[in-house]
Amino acid sequence: MALKYDTKIDIIKKFATSPKDTGSPRVQIALLTSQIEELTHHLKVHKKDNHSRRGLLKIISKRRRLLNYLSKSNPKDYLEIAKSLKITSQLRSAD
Repeated sequence: MALKYDTKIDIIKKFATSPKDTGSPRVQIALLTSQIEELTHHLKVHKKDNHSRRGLLKIISKRRRLLNYLSKSNPKDYLEIAKSLKITSQLRSAD
């Protein structure tokens, strides 16, 4: 399941750090999260669709790797994106 073009553009604009930023970890995590939400909804309707379930697991693990990278390279961004996307974070903020 691919994201619709308009949805993808909106997500990129919201999480990009510069106007031409389309591939930073922040943007990739946000796009993957949106895909995960779509696939999760699809699998609630089509419970026996194991091919899509496998794809979902691959997307989840890819997002987890990106989150791990971001937590090590830029903990502030990691906490910010985890909070905005409502992803449970392994790091705890100093607030």
